[in-house]
Parts: sequence; C-alpha cells; structure tokens
Amino acid sequence: MKRILSHIILSVCLISSINIFAQDVLFTQFYSTPMVLSPSFAGTSIENRLASNYRNQWTGISKAFVTYNFSYDRYVPEFNSGIGIMFTHDRAGDGALRATNVAMQYAYEARLWGKTFFRPGLQFTWSNRNINFNDLVFSDQLVRGGAATSLEQEILEPINYFDFGTGGLIFNQSYWIGAAVHHLNQPRESLFTEFGSIPRRYSVHAGWRHRFKGNVFKKSDNAFVMAAHYQSQANFDQLDIGAYLETAPITFGIWYRGLPMKKNNINPNNDAVAAIIGYYAGPYKIGYSYDITISSLGIGNSAGTHEISLVYEWANKRNIKLAKRRIMPCAKF
Repeated sequence: MKRILSHIILSVCLISSINIFAQDVLFTQFYSTPMVLSPSFAGTSIENRLASNYRNQWTGISKAFVTYNFSYDRYVPEFNSGIGIMFTHDRAGDGALRATNVAMQYAYEARLWGKTFFRPGLQFTWSNRNINFNDLVFSDQLVRGGAATSLEQEILEPINYFDFGTGGLIFNQSYWIGAAVHHLNQPRESLFTEFGSIPRRYSVHAGWRHRFKGNVFKKSDNAFVMAAHYQSQANFDQLDIGAYLETAPITFGIWYRGLPMKKNNINPNNDAVAAIIGYYAGPYKIGYSYDITISSLGIGNSAGTHEISLVYEWANKRNIKLAKRRIMPCAKF
C-alpha cells in the first residue's frame, strides 16, 4: 500500500507539472559531456570521440529521475570544423514521464591570434515528450483492490517539436571561456495545453588548466584544472564550481552546486557537493561521481545522486600526425 501511495503522489506531481516550465537535463560531470554545455564543443577531441553518461538522481525516491546520454563527435581538419550527434533520454517517476532528444551539432574553428581559437556553434534538435499511462496508478485501481490496469483512457498525446541553440567558445592551451543559448525558438512542450513553451536557457562556462612539470609529478601530462558553469532558465539558476587533479592514470576532484549568495525563500540556495573519481588508460576514460544533497531535500532522504561516464577517443591512421600537431583546447576536459 505504501508503494501505491508513493506512486500516486509522484504521479500527481508529474501531471500537475505538465503545464509549468521545465528545466533541462543537467550532469554533474559536465566536463565529460561538453556537447551538453554547448554545440561549440563538437569536435574538440583529437579527432573522434564516443561518450556515454548515466545519471540516477535522488535514488532515495523510486526512480525519480534517470537520464541516459550518448554522443559521437568528430573534428574534420579539411574544413576546420567539428560535427556531432547526441541522443538523450530522460525518465521521471518510474518512467511515467519520458523525454527523448536527438541533436545535431556543428562548430567552426577559427584562429584569433597565436594559439588562441574561437569556435561558434549551432545545434538542431528533434524532441519527443510523452507519458506512459501504464506506469501510473489511478483511483479506480485502488477501489478495485489494487488492480493492475486502470479503466481510465489515455487523454494526453505525445508531442514532437524542433529546437535550436547556439554557442561560442574561446580557448587556448591554458584556459577556455564560452557561452551558449538553448531553446532559441522556445518550442511548446506541454502535453496538456497550447501553452507551456520552453524558456531559453543561458549559460556561461570557463576554466583554467595548469600542467605540472619537474620532480613533484613524474609525468608532464599531469594537471590541475579549475572550472565553473553558470546557467539560468526562467526563474531557476545555478552555479557549478570545482576542481580536479589529473595524476595519471587517476583523476579525482570535488564540485559544489548552488548559489549561496541568493536566498531560496529564507534558506541559502545550496544544492549539492559532489565527489568525483576517474580512470584513464590511453583512449579510454571512465568516471564516477556521487552528489551529496545539502539542500532541504536531503532531509527527506533523497540518498544523493550517482553518475557514470565512459569516453573513448581515437584518431584515424592517416590523421595521427595531424592530431599530434593540433593545438588541443583544454576545454576537451
């Protein structure tokens, strides 16, 4: 009975949220999903990059938010361009509310001066949003002793829409700074009314990479990285800020998410602290992060958030020499 009641409460929340503004999918390991930040990051690997991400948010709530992300991007030296494709699937509430996005990205890489480059980018997205009524619990099921199916008819049809975004990135071997705007056309995503357009999401991201040399670290490719990512969408905004240390073959770091200077009602706007650890061997990288909820939601035993990332980068044989000569942006994370 307790499980049925929890499903009812979560289902009511989902249905009631159909006609309000929604926030985009966010990742703690945004450094391993740069194409989610901005289309300007398409093609910022040595040549080819395959990446996948899994996020299970607030595991103390039964399947509250589960997100899958898969992407492939490539640098095309003949055209100084990067191209990419990204697939994202998000489920909320035992899979009842589902969203699927397929995005195509393009970025052009232009030299500004010396070893500093500028990358404008574009993104075109097809999206689908729907509700699986079989995963919801209705009152007639309770009246009939917890029946497996409901007599209610599906009244909401899936919705499909196109979306557009853009971004810009400036980088060299030591730092990067960029900005992006998603949902430029503010498409309608509501399943219930003719309203409910997606508000534009604005973001700014920046970072600095310092490579160690000398006797302290044996390998010169070890580095310390600091990064920050601020984004705002409708009445919501947040800041991710942190640092990680690369000591081959291990990466570890810590991140903070929130805006303590901005009050949430009467409480500081703190969200989470995340610990990360990663391992990389040649072209393979794997990362794990755990978010410790520090907001008032943690009182309800949200049990934190787990996230896993897998990345594989490689260059074709004919372009290996070019890949080694190419000035790689530190923004490749």
